[in-house]
Amino acid sequence: MIRPLVLVLGLAASAPAAAWNVTELFQVLAKERPARATFQERKFMALLDRPLESSGELSFTPPDKMEKRTLLPREERVTVDAERVTLERAGKRHSLGLRENPAVAVLVEGVRATLAGDLAALNRSYSAGLNGTPERWRLTLRPLDPASERLVERIDIDGERAVVKVIEIRQADGDRSLMTITPVAR
Repeated sequence: MIRPLVLVLGLAASAPAAAWNVTELFQVLAKERPARATFQERKFMALLDRPLESSGELSFTPPDKMEKRTLLPREERVTVDAERVTLERAGKRHSLGLRENPAVAVLVEGVRATLAGDLAALNRSYSAGLNGTPERWRLTLRPLDPASERLVERIDIDGERAVVKVIEIRQADGDRSLMTITPVAR
């Protein structure tokens, strides 16, 4: 969650408010360095009467390595490295390719392209809208592919300057996850 999924990015100077747009934001995000953060996540699912809560650590190493290490309520590690996703839980390891799993790929690519500041990659799968100012912004991603739209309604990413603070994934079935991110000081 990571720059899936996070992060603290270096920001030299803010773009003037009048020039603030998706291109400007992605130029700022593209300047980031490897980053680490902690996260608190709440998953809201129709089948459950209360949200599932978890917390842990995130890391992002540009351009395409993300790691989400859940510490509570139980340990789990999800690593995305290029086109491979690996899940480690309870001493077992499962791996899959993004090309063979479009449902996973659509989620990974939206977040990863944003964190990497790769607008060209993002535009292959999503339309992007930006609201706010460089000091406080919200990026809304909507899938372009009708098959992906049946899985993901949208991804909202909130940030301040070059720091991603919140990632909210809204699924087409009404379920959603809300991840709050706190950068780790370097």
